[in-house]
Amino acid sequence: MARIVPCRAFYLLLAPALMLLLLVLVLPLLATVYFSLFTGSLVAPSLGVPGENYLRLGSDPNLARPLINTLIFAGLSVILELFLGLAAALALNATPLAGGPCRALALLPWALPTAVMAAAWRLIYNDTYGLLNRLLMDLRLLEGGKAWLATPVEAFISVILADVWKTTPFVALILLAGLKTIPAELYEAMRLEGAGPFSCSLRITLPLLRPYLVLAVVFRVIAALGIFDLVWVMTGGGPANATQMLALYIYDQVFRYLDLGYGATLTIFMAVLLLLVVLLLLRLRPRESYYSGHLTG
Repeated sequence: MARIVPCRAFYLLLAPALMLLLLVLVLPLLATVYFSLFTGSLVAPSLGVPGENYLRLGSDPNLARPLINTLIFAGLSVILELFLGLAAALALNATPLAGGPCRALALLPWALPTAVMAAAWRLIYNDTYGLLNRLLMDLRLLEGGKAWLATPVEAFISVILADVWKTTPFVALILLAGLKTIPAELYEAMRLEGAGPFSCSLRITLPLLRPYLVLAVVFRVIAALGIFDLVWVMTGGGPANATQMLALYIYDQVFRYLDLGYGATLTIFMAVLLLLVVLLLLRLRPRESYYSGHLTG
C-alpha cells in the first residue's frame, strides 16, 4: 500500500483546529500554572516560593473530604448509568416502534439544562410540598414529610439519583449506536448453532459493544469527576460538606476565600487526576477489531 504523505493543504486545513485548541486549552492551562505560583489574597497576590502551593496539597486537612466525595459520586453514578443505559439501549433496539420520536423523548432529561433540572429535583425532594414525599405518603411508606437534602447520607444519594436520571439517556444513546452496528447475521448464525439469548449477549453483544462501553465510561467519568452545577443548585455542598465535591472546593478557595494561587493549584491537581483516570480507562479499549480477531480466519 502506498504511503500517504501530508501535503501543504493538509496542514492549512488543520491550522484552525490547532489554533482553537491553543486558545481554549493550552493558554488557559499555562495561565493556571502561572497563577498557581501566587500566594496571598486574590486582591493582593504575590509570587511565593515555587512549589509552595503544591506542598500545601499534601497537608490540607480539608481536601480529603471533597476528594473522597467526588470519587464515590463518580463511581456510583457511572456504574448505575452504565447498567441503566445498557438496559434502555437494548430495549430501544429490540422495540420496532421505538423510532425517532420515542428516542427523542428518551433524550429529554439529558437535553435539559443542568441548573434547571437540579432546581426541579430540589423541589421534588422538598420536605413540605415535594412530590417524592407526597408519593411515599400516598403509598403509606412514609408517615410525614422528610427533608431528603438536610441529612448527609440522604442528600448524597439524592444527588446521585438526580445525576443518574439526567445522564443515563446519554449513555443509552452511545450504546444504542453501538448496537446498530452489530450485524443481525451474527445472531442468526449463533441461533442456528443452538445458542440462546444469554449466550448471544455474552459472545456477540458485549464483545462488539466494548468500544462503545469504554467511550461512554470515559465521557461520564470526566463529567462526574468535574461535577459542579448539579450539586451547587441542589445542596450547595451541604449539609455539613456531605456533598461537597472537588470542583466546589476549588470554587470556595477562589471566590469565597480569595485564594487564587491555591485554587489554581487544586485545578491542576484535578486536571492531572482526570488525565490519569482517562488514560487508565483507555487501556480497557480492545487492541484489535473483534471481527479480525475472532470472526475471521
